[in-house]
Amino acid sequence: MKDAEDLRRTLRRIDGRGYKAYRDIEGEYDMGWFTLRVDHVQSDPFAPPSRMRASIAIAQAGYPLELYSGRSREVAFRDFLTRCFYAASREHGGGRRRGAISIERPGQEILERSTVVFRSGMVEVRFKVALPAAGRRILGREAEKILLGDLPLVVENSLLYRNMDGEAALQHVTTSEDADHIRERLREVGLVSFVADGSVLPRRSGVDPRPMDRGRAVPFRSPPSMRVELDTPNHGTLTGMGIGEGVTLIVGGGYHGKSTLLSAIQNGVYNHIPGDGREFVVSLESAVKIRAEDGRRVEKVDISPFISELPGGVDTREFSTENASGSTSQASNIMEALEAGATLLLMDEDTSATNFLIRDRRMQELVPKEIEPITPFIDKVRQLYRERGVSTILVLGGSGDYLDVADRVICMVEFLPQDLTERAREVAERYPSGRRFEGGETFGEVSERIPLKESFDPSRGRKAVKIKAKGEDTILFGREEIDLSSVEQIVDTAQTRAIGDAIYYSTRYMDGRRSLREVVERVVDDVRREGLDVIGPFVSGAYAAFRGVDLAAAINRLRTLKVEQRRDRL
Repeated sequence: MKDAEDLRRTLRRIDGRGYKAYRDIEGEYDMGWFTLRVDHVQSDPFAPPSRMRASIAIAQAGYPLELYSGRSREVAFRDFLTRCFYAASREHGGGRRRGAISIERPGQEILERSTVVFRSGMVEVRFKVALPAAGRRILGREAEKILLGDLPLVVENSLLYRNMDGEAALQHVTTSEDADHIRERLREVGLVSFVADGSVLPRRSGVDPRPMDRGRAVPFRSPPSMRVELDTPNHGTLTGMGIGEGVTLIVGGGYHGKSTLLSAIQNGVYNHIPGDGREFVVSLESAVKIRAEDGRRVEKVDISPFISELPGGVDTREFSTENASGSTSQASNIMEALEAGATLLLMDEDTSATNFLIRDRRMQELVPKEIEPITPFIDKVRQLYRERGVSTILVLGGSGDYLDVADRVICMVEFLPQDLTERAREVAERYPSGRRFEGGETFGEVSERIPLKESFDPSRGRKAVKIKAKGEDTILFGREEIDLSSVEQIVDTAQTRAIGDAIYYSTRYMDGRRSLREVVERVVDDVRREGLDVIGPFVSGAYAAFRGVDLAAAINRLRTLKVEQRRDRL
């Protein structure tokens, strides 16, 4: 193995040469107390930065075992180390020069990432370095300062336990472990979500996910009738609002916190960092936010439980369109979520198609069912729970007819919840809606679909595989653009990037027999067993873990997707 002096000599030798000569530094170096691997050098100064890794023995790093014992703590501690490296690279990583050390920036969520991995008794951090140049000429002396001066300082300040805040590290892992513990217990105690007393739900803004200043935010407080106690391994007994299985309505006046509560619940599929305010807002992992999505493509989805007998004889048991309407897109989104394994649906009246949610008595009289193909969600929501065990949480502000089908009603008043379930039942009895039930005897069938491998083409130009994430909302898959803007529970660009590569990886399991759910489950199992590296063409620190339901949602939005339906039903 080469050493630090070899790297220094190489950088001085190529100083002033053409940029491609930087490739001479690729390889592995013994830096004295850590190992540096230069995996890939960028092709020119304007290309994505060079990929590198630094590793040291965990024993040498000095981490107490309590920080990474068990999967939950290890994932959280690796997330914590990523944050340490990010902070150190901002302080010492060459940002004041033309070259800079960088790493994926973590957000409010604690995610399993490929930035830091533990294996064979080693801790390895993956990062990038923008190698400096003057025009297209190598600045070897500047690169020497970055790789032999700044980098050891960054590694020392981020990976060695003696240089980190041990109390903060322990708080990070125990908070995440307790959230995992609660999530694992939700089903056991008949809940789909838990919102701890004292939580801070509002965010600073629509583009800033940090918590609103505690001087302005109203701390969450459960209504006494919905308060539950949950024991945790590290934070003792927590009290908070337990949302039970079945149908839950969130109502209230405008700007009183209805959508804020739903947003916290939908993001409760992830753990959050200490100080986020939502550390113990925890939801079932398979909760899926559903919305209308005008214009999306749909490929052979059975939406007949909601829509049937469309004009022109369109078969809604294998519904396909290049440009879905609000109602057909929302029906498709629900059926695809059920197909992928969702057990909790989250919906907001503001982002739903009105004619999909409700058809009141007057409209039933004006437009008879014989000429109305849509069966509204109100007539299917209880069947979903009764027959399939799928719960729903729905934000409503304008349709009181849903009081007839609700198990509980939460009213938000100045950002605090009130349990108005009994009051809602009294209102429903006093003012009957008079509408007729249109849901039929059963919910209907959920079809499995078999994705056809030949419909996945990641090639673009001369490249056989060209896949790229553009922010959280877009994947460029070959020549196609996958729009994920309505898949609201993807929270990090690193997740989007991983999902893009996971789509291509998933094609190895597409054999013309496996269903989409079976394919996705195999991919998720591989990632859980072998790590995120398994989905990519090379070792990368650019990935974050994703849910199977979100991978399925991305595949469903690939506009070239072709499927065959499996006629035996779920």
